[in-house]
Amino acid sequence: MSGQGLTGLSPWSRRLVAAGVLAWCLITVFPLYWVVVTAFKTPPGVVGGPTYLPFIDFTPTLQPFIDLYQGIRGEFFRTFLNSTIVGLSAAAIATAIGAMAAYALVRFEFRVRLGAGLAFFLLALGGYLVFNNNFGFTRPQALLLAFPIALAVAIIANRLPLPGPILGNEDILFWFVSQRMFPPIVTAFALYLLYSEIGRLGFQLIDSYIGLTLCYVAFSLPIVVWLMRDFFEAIPIEVEEAAMVDNVPSWRIFVGIVVPMSMNGLLATFMITLAFVWNEFLFALFLTNSRWQTLPILVAGQNSQRGDEWWAISAAALVAIIPMMIMAGLLSRMMRSGLLLGAIK
Repeated sequence: MSGQGLTGLSPWSRRLVAAGVLAWCLITVFPLYWVVVTAFKTPPGVVGGPTYLPFIDFTPTLQPFIDLYQGIRGEFFRTFLNSTIVGLSAAAIATAIGAMAAYALVRFEFRVRLGAGLAFFLLALGGYLVFNNNFGFTRPQALLLAFPIALAVAIIANRLPLPGPILGNEDILFWFVSQRMFPPIVTAFALYLLYSEIGRLGFQLIDSYIGLTLCYVAFSLPIVVWLMRDFFEAIPIEVEEAAMVDNVPSWRIFVGIVVPMSMNGLLATFMITLAFVWNEFLFALFLTNSRWQTLPILVAGQNSQRGDEWWAISAAALVAIIPMMIMAGLLSRMMRSGLLLGAIK
């Protein structure tokens, strides 16, 4: 509701709105507060009943954090480093690739024939089955042979006057975003099977930096393309046209003009992507065993034969939350300055 709308309310209506906002704030903040106070409790203080105020209801202790530091609750620093390396890498790669894709969707017109897409699907699936069943290739080898052939044929077929609808830029964008509509468990299981097959060729992707990073890049690309498209649409095309008059190549226009003008949007998209990757649980659960486990897996594993040890879970969760709280503060400032304005002032 806008400020002009609030000024038109009666005093009682304003109080009602303020009470609703305060109630919503309390509901939102209380879980975070409960994690903080639980992280400083002893085991008897947690199982002995609810206590709310430190130094009044209970005596705070740093023992849960000492256990994390000493590695009693698992290799916390290694998983923290894993999350940092994989998160930064995946967010940077996804932002770079997604920004280029979004810019292409804004400035260039694409025409993809539906028949060419169907040809790719049928040739990829049929070629895989033929190579695997009739020629004796292993499943990974059949995949590596069938997909490039199907892609080459689809590119050639797209240039032919095939019957059927022609998909434009909006359809391609919808296809990008629709990838997030798949149930994550289906994608995670399919990736696990694919990585297992590739591992038989000698390329270890399960429980590896490359495998987890590639997964998160693919997982993050739709949201990057969707966000960056709005930023690039807000950039005046006259600036690029002036550069084209001087025969500046397209790649230099993108790198030297478009990227600096959309820097706020790129940084905001990078931070949003990093937040998604940092908090992701399911793919890390399926695709890692020990070496490249991330923080969500460690936090979920803070239990014992006696059940969930909430003081340990809260301590690990609090340390995992702190970087995202810092990111949220930075992102809120960028939203006020550039994100809502398409990074153009």
